[in-house]
Amino acid sequence: MAPPQLRRWKALVAGASGGLIASLAMSEFQSLFPHVERQSQPAGEDSTIKTASATSQAIFQHRLTVAQKEMAGPVVHYAFGTTMGALYGVLADSRDATRLGWGLPFGAAIWLGAHVITVPALGLSEPITREAPATEAVEFASHLVYGAVVEGIRRTLRKYLVR
Repeated sequence: MAPPQLRRWKALVAGASGGLIASLAMSEFQSLFPHVERQSQPAGEDSTIKTASATSQAIFQHRLTVAQKEMAGPVVHYAFGTTMGALYGVLADSRDATRLGWGLPFGAAIWLGAHVITVPALGLSEPITREAPATEAVEFASHLVYGAVVEGIRRTLRKYLVR
């Protein structure tokens, strides 16, 4: 059996890998619903682009060009998903209850904590009450997909990494 510190690192890698793949799965799931569009934000100004722009301005004192915004938005999305997956991986490895529900409670928690509460509170999006119910249904479902994929990848990699 691996020492506890090495085990935590391996759990973090398994979770981060799951988070990255799950972020891609989430985006692909959302692309299955092209008719469901965000009504409260102008095209191209989603929360990931606003986050990338604010980060670039604060750290580098650089305003992103349109082309840079197109690339930076997905980078923020995948970085956040990977980070949340890494945290989940460590927590799931140390707490049995975390793994209950095959990642669905985790996905719901990310939807609630990030999408519903934090992002609107930071002024990066409108509250979900200003969105069409179909839009929010797809958003919620895509977060459930995210959670299930994180757990599936984490479990698979754990067999090979965490021993």
